[in-house]
Amino acid sequence: MTTSAQLLSFLLRRVTAVTAVAAAIVLASLGPVFAQHLNAPADPAWSVPEIGALPDTPQNRLIRHGRDLITATYAHIGPDVADEAKRYAGNNLACTNCHLNAGTKKFGIPLWGLWDEFPQYSKRSGTDISIEDRINSCMSRSMNGKPLPVDSPEMQAFAAYIKFLSTDVQPGEKLSGLGAGKMPELKRAADPVRGRAIYARACAKCHMPDGQGLLRNRRVPSMGYLAPPLWGPDSFNDGAGMGRLTNAANFIHFNMPNGTSYDEPRLSQRDAWDVAAYVISRPRPKMADLNKDFPDLLLKPIDTPYGPYADGFSQRQHQFGPFGPIKAAIARLKAKKLESEKKN
Repeated sequence: MTTSAQLLSFLLRRVTAVTAVAAAIVLASLGPVFAQHLNAPADPAWSVPEIGALPDTPQNRLIRHGRDLITATYAHIGPDVADEAKRYAGNNLACTNCHLNAGTKKFGIPLWGLWDEFPQYSKRSGTDISIEDRINSCMSRSMNGKPLPVDSPEMQAFAAYIKFLSTDVQPGEKLSGLGAGKMPELKRAADPVRGRAIYARACAKCHMPDGQGLLRNRRVPSMGYLAPPLWGPDSFNDGAGMGRLTNAANFIHFNMPNGTSYDEPRLSQRDAWDVAAYVISRPRPKMADLNKDFPDLLLKPIDTPYGPYADGFSQRQHQFGPFGPIKAAIARLKAKKLESEKKN
C-alpha cells in the first residue's frame, strides 16, 4: 500500500510540474497585451452598456444617432450625402473602421471610459481640449474633412454616444483594453519592402491589391466600404494618428486580419511592424499646416512621420525607426532644458 501511495504521489508531482511548464509557455506566447490583461486589476463589474435596452426618449434617440454616425459616417456626413451642408467628412470611411465594433472592442481603439478624460492637455495643439475638440481632430485628420460645429446635431450625437459608453465608469477609473495594445518596440527599422509581401499575403484579399478597399457598391460610394481603403484619395490623411507606425502596427497585430482577437493575434509582431510600414509609406491626402502641430517639439511622438523635429534625426528614421537613438536624444534634450530652467 505504501509503495502504491508513493508512486501516486510521484506521478501527481510530475503531472503538476509538466502542466505548470506548459501553462508558462502558453502565457509567454500570448504576448504583452495578454500579460497586461492578466496582471491588471479586473474591471469592477463593468461591461459595455447595451444600447438596444435604452427606452425610446429624445436623449436616447440622440445616443442611437451617435452610434449610427460611428458605424455609417459616410451615409450621414460623408462627401456624397444629398445635403451639401452636411458634407463634413472628406472621405467615405466610417469611424468604426478604426474604433472597431462601434468603439466597443478591447484594444480596437475603444471609445468607452473616455468621457471623464476631458478636458485634457493635448501635446499636438499645446492647449487643453474638450471632447468636441478631440472629435473634430478625427474629422480633420482620419476623415480628411472639416470640423463639425459644436452645437450641431451631429456633434451632440457623437458626444452623447461617447458619454453613454462611459456609463457607470467612475471618475478617475481606468478600464483595461484602451488604445490599440502595445507590442515591444522594434530594435531595427521597420521594413516597408518586406511589408509589401506580407500585405499581398494577408491583407490584399479584403483591402484589395491596390489598397483602395472594397466598396459596397462601386456606383454609389456613399454606401461606404466593406473593407476600407488603407491609402489613396479616400483614405485618412497624413496627419491622422493611424499614419504613425506605432499606432498602425499595434492595431494591425491585435486586430487584423478581420476577426482577430487581441489574445490570439494571427500576424507575428515582426510581420505587423513591417506591413504597417508598407501601409504608411503609401500615398495619401496631405493635411495643411502640419508644421504647427506639437509646438513643444520635445513632446512630439517619436514616430510622427512629419517634421519639424527637435533631435536632428531624419524624417525617414522618425517614420520607420529604429526609435532607440531618437528616444535617447530626446531624453538628453529634455534633461538639458530642465537644467537650464532650474538655473533661471
